[in-house]
Amino acid sequence: MTLPFAMTAPLRIVPIPLLEHAARLVFAQVVEQHPDLFDRLGEHAGKRYAFIPTDLPVSFLVEPAARRISVHRAAHLPAADACMGGKFVLLLALLEGQIDGDAVFFSRSLTITGDMEAMLALRNALDDCNIDLPADIARMSGPFAPLVLRAASEIRTRALSGEAARWN
Repeated sequence: MTLPFAMTAPLRIVPIPLLEHAARLVFAQVVEQHPDLFDRLGEHAGKRYAFIPTDLPVSFLVEPAARRISVHRAAHLPAADACMGGKFVLLLALLEGQIDGDAVFFSRSLTITGDMEAMLALRNALDDCNIDLPADIARMSGPFAPLVLRAASEIRTRALSGEAARWN
């Protein structure tokens, strides 16, 4: 699923610090809920991982050793050891283990460059964590948690409907 232009266009003008703040809140929540997320990276924990959504004007750089995520305009992404590119919904589905990474790689819906061993180590670490973004985001929502969980789960279901069946 490609995100509609109406959803992606505002990201072109929203200040990076604001986007980065939101990304860091979600990242911190995921790391808090899954504290062993980066344990399986071993020698690859010090690597820098870039995630490049092809349908967004921003990219993300994750540094597991520092437990840090940063957001950059797509054209200004710092150097990374391993890069993964694909549609934003696809990248989120991979994060949660909702789709088969090998299938989307071989269908050319996903590109991986740089240190393949590091990316494989990250994939294995993610596979073991059972990340559920709607649930993790809902935990941050205080009294609105049930509403956020239901809305985020519905968005995920609609975003993956049909496509997940093709990828698995």
